[in-house]
Amino acid sequence: MNHKILCVDLDATLLCDDKSISQKNRDAIHKMLEAGHYIALATGRPVETAREVARNLGLNTPGCYMIAFNGAVLYDCAADRVLLQRSLPIEVVQELFDKAKRAGLYVQTYNSTDLITTKHTKELDYYVKQAHISYKISPNILDALEEEPQKVMLISLDQRDKLERFQKRNLKWEQGKCNSFFSSSQYLEYSPKNTSKATGILELTKILNMPMDTTIAVGDEDNDVPMIKTAYVGVAVKNATEKTKASTEIMKKKEEGNQALRLRILFYYGKNRKRLKKPVVKEFYVSSRILS
Repeated sequence: MNHKILCVDLDATLLCDDKSISQKNRDAIHKMLEAGHYIALATGRPVETAREVARNLGLNTPGCYMIAFNGAVLYDCAADRVLLQRSLPIEVVQELFDKAKRAGLYVQTYNSTDLITTKHTKELDYYVKQAHISYKISPNILDALEEEPQKVMLISLDQRDKLERFQKRNLKWEQGKCNSFFSSSQYLEYSPKNTSKATGILELTKILNMPMDTTIAVGDEDNDVPMIKTAYVGVAVKNATEKTKASTEIMKKKEEGNQALRLRILFYYGKNRKRLKKPVVKEFYVSSRILS
């Protein structure tokens, strides 16, 4: 059997609404790993919080990786080691904070362990509750950063249109400096230039010395679109945004509520691949939101 790489988003894809993972899905992931396949948790989360999800799943064995900060960090879960890291220039971070302040928008960034922002707001409380991350407040953001961060995030809990106007107004400014995209209707993120979950997949295939036709990507949000388009098999879950759905032909239907949904994964078998126009299809449970 040719081994594959499953790159799967976390929030609203692998994780249920309450951030839990069903036992059926846990078992399926471990069966996949036992068969020699690889898994990469592809998330906008920092390594620190995504690592807790990996530990909870028991994904700390060889074959387990993480594409964190929307591709800015590639992490080996088994070795507990960062394999690749990209960052935003400090001057870009400062400009984003200044622009967000003028626009009346909450903004945050990260150091190696904490969320960093300039003041305590309802947006901060909401995010900390969702992400289970510690935070630091510093009126001067540069004083709290020990090195260049991996991303900056703007949050508006009930005015996505305000975030959209901010993004549109700064599209020309961001060219050659950074990338922007929505990771949810409330989060507008800025990452290092030429960086996305797709670049994370490309770098992982190089490290594992595996071709792109071994890759499968699954997601639900706009920040998942690059990896869905780049992977050999791209899957959008039913609760995905319209932009994400439009990036793939593979869509699934619900089964057993939101607790255990099946995903058809393409596995190639040498002799069959030569005889068949289409690859052999195998099914296994991998996500609380992925359907077949």
